[in-house]
Amino acid sequence: MYKETEKTEGVIDLRSDTLTKPTPAMLAFMMKAPVGDDVYKEDPTVNELERRIANYFGMDEALYFPTGSMTNQAAIKIHTQPGEQLIADQYAHVYNYEGGGVSFNSGVSCKLIDGNRGMITADQVVAAINPPDFYHSPLTTLVCLENTTNKGGGACYDFDEIKKIKEVCDKNNLGFHLDGARLWNALVATGQDPKKYGETFDTISVCLSKGLGAPMGSVLVGKTAFMDKAMRVRKLLGGGMRQMGYMAAAGLYALDHHLDRMKEDHKRASELAVALSGLKGVKEVQKVETNIVIFSVDDSIDSKKLITLLTTNSIKYSDMGGGKLRFVTHYDYKENSHSKLMILLQSLSALKK
Repeated sequence: MYKETEKTEGVIDLRSDTLTKPTPAMLAFMMKAPVGDDVYKEDPTVNELERRIANYFGMDEALYFPTGSMTNQAAIKIHTQPGEQLIADQYAHVYNYEGGGVSFNSGVSCKLIDGNRGMITADQVVAAINPPDFYHSPLTTLVCLENTTNKGGGACYDFDEIKKIKEVCDKNNLGFHLDGARLWNALVATGQDPKKYGETFDTISVCLSKGLGAPMGSVLVGKTAFMDKAMRVRKLLGGGMRQMGYMAAAGLYALDHHLDRMKEDHKRASELAVALSGLKGVKEVQKVETNIVIFSVDDSIDSKKLITLLTTNSIKYSDMGGGKLRFVTHYDYKENSHSKLMILLQSLSALKK
């Protein structure tokens, strides 16, 4: 019989919101799901999830994928041809954290922009477009945005800027894809209309396994002209699955029960940011808009005391390099854990600025 070898009691894991586990109610809902063969498009629960998310964004179609990276990579493959180039921020997940898939899967290069916390502007996009008649440079065919931004600390785009970028894409015949892994967080934080996103982007990927708390799965939504290719590309990437209704049911349950409660994650992240900003050894705490807290520490004794405090009290975080650390709040980070961490941070009276 399997026994868990790693002691997890008392551990507060803030490395990522992907660490959430299905709730008992979610598991019960999953086990009752009607299923079929999704490769034949005969799984009723997967079909319902796809229908519901397509309708949520006002898009024509949706397709369920096992992972967010595969969903983004499929979108890039749909929009581009080998030898072409996409435009993205230098912090973009499609460039930094998808294993070089842009070049490996699609034979496409990236024109990276130095934006603000992972967000780029229409003017920057205009400046990055290669002249289409200059055959020495890759042909620019796609713009990829990320909302919220991962490396940018959960920052949310101003939708007016997104609309300006859309105008640039239309004028220059460029595809427009959104990596919306944490778009749910942005929608909850800003109150923006999801159907406006569907009107603006050609394709959007959304994750179910982060703030929504499903164990796996992402969905690509888009206009029919692009989604007609999605099934073939998913097959090419090895993403065809069979009786996946059990997992798709987790996404349906999460949409009904876990979406609005993301406000709690955002509130706790803001409170952590305030506590950290008052400590010596912490050089900077980035602005918190959703559930990601990125803060920088120096090489002083004070910062070492902070890191020691976190480690000895089983507080897990992500080390982003260059002195940057990250907390990500999520469904499994409950009020008791939050209170414990806040008390620990407040106990560092010797590190007060």
